[in-house]
This record gives sequence, C-alpha cells and structure tokens, in this order.
Amino acid sequence: MKFKHVHVVAFDLPFPPNYGGSTDMYFKLVHLQKLGISVTLHVFLYDGKEKAPDLEKVTFKTIYYSRKRYKNPFFGKLPYIVKTRKNKDLFQNLLVDNSPILFEGLHTTYYLNHPLLMDRIRVVRAHNVEHNYYAALEQAEDSFLKKLFFRIEAKRLRKYESVLNQANGIAGISPAETNYLNKAYGNARYVPAFHANTDVVSRLGKGEFVLYHGNLSVPENNRAALYLVEEVFPLINRPCIISGSNPSKKLIKAISKHNNITLRANISTEEILELIESAHVNAMVTFQSTGIKLKLLNSLYRGRFVVANTAMVDETQVEGLCHISDNSVQFASFIEDCFTQDFCEIERSNRIELLGQLFNNNENAIKLANMLQLEIN
Repeated sequence: MKFKHVHVVAFDLPFPPNYGGSTDMYFKLVHLQKLGISVTLHVFLYDGKEKAPDLEKVTFKTIYYSRKRYKNPFFGKLPYIVKTRKNKDLFQNLLVDNSPILFEGLHTTYYLNHPLLMDRIRVVRAHNVEHNYYAALEQAEDSFLKKLFFRIEAKRLRKYESVLNQANGIAGISPAETNYLNKAYGNARYVPAFHANTDVVSRLGKGEFVLYHGNLSVPENNRAALYLVEEVFPLINRPCIISGSNPSKKLIKAISKHNNITLRANISTEEILELIESAHVNAMVTFQSTGIKLKLLNSLYRGRFVVANTAMVDETQVEGLCHISDNSVQFASFIEDCFTQDFCEIERSNRIELLGQLFNNNENAIKLANMLQLEIN
C-alpha cells in the first residue's frame, strides 16, 4: 500500500533554515511537497522561538508543541534530548490516521516503539550518531558543568540508540554514519543532506580574502575559528575574515592581535552568502567529524577554492573537490597556493557533475519517499 500523507516530527523549528539541522528539515519538506506528498509537521518550540507561518506553505498542517525543561538535566536514564520531547498531544495526533511517520533525529523517538504505533511505517532521520556528537561537544566545551552534562548525555544516548531496532528504516545523513547504523541495526540507507542550493554558482577568477564562517556561539565552531586565528591565518599574507554570530570574548581578543584578520559578527544570511561567493578561499575546519557540514556544501556550491581539514570532508565523497590538510603550516601553504591561480571553468564543471550526482534534492526526496512507502506524483 502506498500513502499520500506523512507525519514529520521535527526536533526543532525548521524555519528559518539557518543551521544544518533546520536546513535539512526545511528543504526536505520543500521537496516532499514537490513530489505531491502531503505533510503534517509536528514541531517542538523552545529557546524563545515562535511559530513560523512560512511552514504552512510547504505543509498540509503544522502543529506546535512546547518542549519540556527539567531543572536537573543530569537526572534520569533516558537522554535529556528525548525525554524533553515526550508529549501526550503529539502522540494523540500521530494516532489520527495510519500514515507513515518520519522521526527527525533520535531526539523525537520517544514514541517510536510504542505498541500502538508498531503497525505503522516508521523511519528515523539520523542527523548524527548522537553519542559521538555529544562526546565531541564535551571535548569542545570549556564549562565544567556543560562538559559533565555532555558526557552523561553521550552515555545515555549510546544505550538508548538500540531503539532504532524498532524502526522500519534509518535515513543516514553521511556515508560513514550510514555504514555504522546499518551494521548495528541492518536497516539504514544513505539519504544525503537536503540543502538550499540548486546550481553551482561559484564565481570564476580571483577573490581577495580568505573566509571562515559559522555560528560562533557553537563551541565547536568557536574552537575551529580559534585554531585558524591562532595557528593558520597568521602564516598568511592575505586578508582573512571570520564571520558568524555571537563570537566569544576569547575569539574577539585573539582576532584583535592580528592586523590581517577581521571579524564580521552577527551579519545577515545574505551578507554571509556574499562573503562566501566573494572569497578566494573558504577555510573549512572542524574537530567534530559527525554528519556532513552544510557550510561545506554552501562553500562548494557558491564559493571558489575550499581548503579543509580531514574531519570536515572525511567520507563525504567531496574530498576531491577540496585541498585537505591537518597541519597548520601546510594548510596555510595550500591557501597561498590557491592565490596563485584563478578559479576556472574546469573546477566549476567538476563541482556541477559531482554535486549534481550526490546532493540532488529531488532524487534524495524520492529515496526518502520510497523508504516511507509514499506515493509520488
């Protein structure tokens, strides 16, 4: 039996699509709609976020729920990110029909193995291998209490992850994580990240500066920016820009020590995209090799040269489109080498071919629809 309707349970507000998780969720909705599939979207609101009328344009119905907060996040056996999304109204709304259910992230799976849902088609979108993600958050965090929380949460998530045995399918977001999940549970399929890009618009010729961009309030991104500011950009005789929201005091102080590095903080999405497209080199660094970074895709679709470390591109299948180094001196040398050449049509054509094969939103929506047994127009 094929279905024309699906329930999608989102762990966070998908609009605006301003970070990796929200981007994947929002453009998934866009392309499911293009296939003629009707979506009832269930959204958890928290951190002061409000209802987004724009979601009504890409869904049949959007229903909002408040995420619970507990005074003591260290207490309990269930992962905090799961138990805070337990909601009786959500459960009742999932029972109104027999449509398939897409659970976005392990976060939303509290009801995955409920007896009343066992005859339903249930697919989990794995945004990360969550216990690895939280272990990496611990490494990037300076606060003792936050580090302790991330360590405990990683342990809880590792134990809880076996709930995925109850899913009909798992949609992995990267090849490496899909392989892990498939070996563990035998029901995972690679469905690449959904994204905002439709065409490669990388500008030919040369830019005048090097760019690193990211949400700087995220400890991992702050750590990557500090690495570049302290160990790579001082070795480059070029203007360098760090761009993103809410930089730390430590990062601001580090930038102030270097004449060739400037900070563009809290600017609009349009301004960030213009920086990506204008830069000669987009420097891509992460110390957290989970999922695939949407900022890497944005840089490949929109920017010129990309110089990255291994963790940023490992097993993403786009390694051949980047210059890769884990050594700060060599990383800086690769950046300087890029400035000796124009970004040319051959480079852009290579991207068009590979990215078109791997990250075609329409084809990936079809893959997901097939997993959910949805009927496509």
